[in-house]
Amino acid sequence: MRKTGSKSVGKMKYSIIIGLIAALFFLPFLGGAHLFDWDEINFAEAAREMLRSGEYLRVYINYLPFWEKPPLFLWLQALAMGAFGTGEFAARLPNALCGIATLVLLYNMGRKLYDHRFGLIWAGVYFGSVLPFLYFKSGIIDPVFNLFIFSGLYLFILFYWKKEGYDSIELKANRWTYLFFGGLLVGLGMLTKGPVAYLLAALTMFVYWIYQRFRFYVNVPQFLFFTAAATLAMLAWYGVEIWQNGPALVIQFNEYQYRLFSTPDAGHAGFPGYHFVVLLFGCFPASIFLIRALFPLPAPALAHQQDFRKWMLFLFWVVLILFTIVKSKIVHYSSLCYFPLTFLAATSVYNLIEGRIALNKWMKTGIAFIGGVYALLLISLPWVMMHPERLSPLFNDPFAQGNLEAAVSWTGWEMLPGIWLLGVLWLSLRWIGGEGDGNRRIKGFAVLFGGTAVFVMLTLIFYINRVESYSQRAAIEFFQSKAGKPCYLITHGYKSYAHLFYGDVPPEAKPQMEDPQQWKEFLLHGAVDRPVYVATKVHKATELAASAPELKEIGRKNGFVFFERVPPNSDSAN
Repeated sequence: MRKTGSKSVGKMKYSIIIGLIAALFFLPFLGGAHLFDWDEINFAEAAREMLRSGEYLRVYINYLPFWEKPPLFLWLQALAMGAFGTGEFAARLPNALCGIATLVLLYNMGRKLYDHRFGLIWAGVYFGSVLPFLYFKSGIIDPVFNLFIFSGLYLFILFYWKKEGYDSIELKANRWTYLFFGGLLVGLGMLTKGPVAYLLAALTMFVYWIYQRFRFYVNVPQFLFFTAAATLAMLAWYGVEIWQNGPALVIQFNEYQYRLFSTPDAGHAGFPGYHFVVLLFGCFPASIFLIRALFPLPAPALAHQQDFRKWMLFLFWVVLILFTIVKSKIVHYSSLCYFPLTFLAATSVYNLIEGRIALNKWMKTGIAFIGGVYALLLISLPWVMMHPERLSPLFNDPFAQGNLEAAVSWTGWEMLPGIWLLGVLWLSLRWIGGEGDGNRRIKGFAVLFGGTAVFVMLTLIFYINRVESYSQRAAIEFFQSKAGKPCYLITHGYKSYAHLFYGDVPPEAKPQMEDPQQWKEFLLHGAVDRPVYVATKVHKATELAASAPELKEIGRKNGFVFFERVPPNSDSAN
């Protein structure tokens, strides 16, 4: 009993330490830059409108029904906004807290599956990879969505092991408990982003069924019980929506999900190997160790470890292949891969530390090459951006040329993240690849992954505001200047949610027509009751002015042009 109690104390101690380290990295500077169009502002705007309208069951954008996303993540954002105010910090807070929970969870999963060391490695590999870290500083849905799916699948695996009588791992709960909560978590994933949560889990189970040579490792009643648990969570929204408003919104929601799979939605097309490249460069340095894990490694000693490796391989390839087939290509679509990818990478690191495998030349080359690309890019970029006039002739796009006119200060200190990463690469490769004992290799991996986490943090500190100054700040500052004033705000020639969120559009300014194009035509030509402000891009300004003679240009900045339309019989705008 004393030994068991000591293990529990140690487990709690390291969970707290990991949580504090995660909080130290994920919580600061969440509000340091404006939210980015589209996704960050889209979700934050839906949450803001929940607070302004008092309507929490149905999702709205511009106070019109929005069928593209279910509401769970938006509820979390609305809760944060209610506590901390409407803004960037609150919009990104749910993912920062998700990041803390994820690292603690991975440590405890790794400890349960292998041992304390493996738990630390898995959490550290996830923490110290570029995109997995970066997403916890964002306001997009996927980190929460992915955590629900992965946790649900993990509990389903524990159910299977309990059912099959695996005695190599301690499973205290009843198998039906694992099955119910596994399904419930997948259902929460559906409530976060849609039916694709269930699809990804079910496809992974289907591939495992093929691997089992079509043996029913889970019988039909058990699978239906899992599905019923998932459905239970989803009905918290589907059921109430259908009960109150009929099936129209739900039908549109499912049609949208199908369209994402079958067409390059909103112009997000890409080449077939898009997600392979994203994971290779975006999940650096874990991606290098993943590649090693795809080749034979020393076999895990215990049956459940061998089986979990198979599950992770299946999950990784299911997600990667599915979103390679899907027509829409967006970076975060393959982000569920981060869990199996970092697990498999952690098995390589674990074996390297234990001395069972060596860091060979191609792994060293891969780490040096991808890390070197990041470092040299960030070292050279400040120098390039100090002379934007040299870049302007390279762009035929007038909007891009206008972006480069932004008054952004580059001091040279922005090279620091790149220089830091070069030092991380040199020191970690020296310790990991050189002669020495396991402790030297442990220090090398701590430098590599911990140093990469610091690199991402430094990059955000030095670059995120500068990037935003070029890309969107002029428009956002214009919309902010109209917040609280009785007016209408729209964009022309490009899609945005920034005018709604940063213009703090109130419910009384919602469109009077459901068709966006009709409403826009009314605002440009109809008998409006308040001023209309239009933001467009420079190459669309002449066309807009010609089509709506009542518009008056009131400013242009960094590729954006702003117009005003005064209401009929009004001498001036408010």
